[in-house]
Amino acid sequence: MAQITFKGKPMHTTGELPKVGSQAPDFVLVGSDLKDHSLKDFKGKKTLLSMVPSLDTPTCSLSAKKFNASAAKLTHATVLCISADLPFAQKRVCGAEKMTNILTLSMMRSKKFAEDYGILIKDGPLAGLCARSIVVLDENGRVLYTQLVTEISEEPDYETALRHLS
Repeated sequence: MAQITFKGKPMHTTGELPKVGSQAPDFVLVGSDLKDHSLKDFKGKKTLLSMVPSLDTPTCSLSAKKFNASAAKLTHATVLCISADLPFAQKRVCGAEKMTNILTLSMMRSKKFAEDYGILIKDGPLAGLCARSIVVLDENGRVLYTQLVTEISEEPDYETALRHLS
């Protein structure tokens, strides 16, 4: 279990992020097409997982926009933005912000992904959502980098995360 804060008030996650060097847990998440997507779908490319509480909030939207801009320059990597939002809301936010370089995935059918990655918030006002975090994977799904943002209203370290994609 990790402790994070929301506007300075403590909350806890259900576990810890996967360790660098470990094999990332597989997952099944829902795309904007309402089809299931798993980690295997991204094998062969480095993959950045950006987990956020909700794309429909200012910091999460800003984070997605920044990763979208960077993803436009990446030919050898995929950027996934994962949240508890319904795929319809994810699609609306991405459409309104013209974010076409990232793939949004939803936990609408199960919170198992957030549990397996140790980022499911278990208490406080955001219980049931993902803690803001980053996991970068190599072409075979091994963890290269992780960051759990300790104050959920703050942005992640974009530069360091993106550097692990090169």
